[in-house]
Amino acid sequence: MSYACRLFGISRQSIYQHESRLLIREEQLLKVRELVEKQRRIMPRLGTRKLYFLLEHCFAENGIKIGRDAFFKYLKREQLLIKPAKSYIKTTFSKHWLHKYPNLLKDINVHRPEQVFVSDITYVKSYERTHYLSLVTDVFSRKIVGYHLSDDMSAENVVKALKMAVKNRKNKLALIHHSDRGLQYCSQIYQNELRKNNIEPSMTDGYDCYQNALAERINGILKHEFLIYKCKSAVELNKLIKESIECYNQKRPHLSLKMKTPNFVYQKTSKENFTGFN
Repeated sequence: MSYACRLFGISRQSIYQHESRLLIREEQLLKVRELVEKQRRIMPRLGTRKLYFLLEHCFAENGIKIGRDAFFKYLKREQLLIKPAKSYIKTTFSKHWLHKYPNLLKDINVHRPEQVFVSDITYVKSYERTHYLSLVTDVFSRKIVGYHLSDDMSAENVVKALKMAVKNRKNKLALIHHSDRGLQYCSQIYQNELRKNNIEPSMTDGYDCYQNALAERINGILKHEFLIYKCKSAVELNKLIKESIECYNQKRPHLSLKMKTPNFVYQKTSKENFTGFN
């Protein structure tokens, strides 16, 4: 040790101090891991940036100094980064004779909750069979305002998600409902429900799924961040979906919402608009 120190021009004390700092740092990083694992028990596939945002105040409370880049490197070292999962099954049948409506979102500025709802259907599997989850999302706040799980994609089942969204509305201002050109959304049952509640229909042009990108994005978040375990039955899956949507709405921050949660933005802005309207 003495020979090596003389060779490199450093003191033995500096080596011991460096080892001591490394031990202290590893103890801090163990605490970081504990905090990460605790958060991941709630949201198992939450991304690194959102995870850092949620834990930043915990790091400060525990006297841990770690930047976002260092946090990313530590998760990579510990193999705690989330790998993207991709899968796709077509759930839209748009080659039908029913009337299709124009796309009203091309030049619209969405500035309040309940100005635009987007809807989509995605598949979710249990050990029993393949199920279909219908979602209705508020564009401004990214909040899931209606959902329904069923064993088929019939219009009678899909419209139940819309009914939930309508029931939970905070105001009666003008509202647009945007979807793909699927058979269920063009059906008389669905369109009657929109007309009954004075909601204006809007649909994608042709077969471009990117014109309903937000709905597709919400599907992906639910499936790849929350519904990651295969349930035994539809009953168990329904319970998991309910818990997942509540967690998504109330706890998951969004980059597009300046790291606020959908429920926070929806409630706060709805109250402001409703007060102003009255």
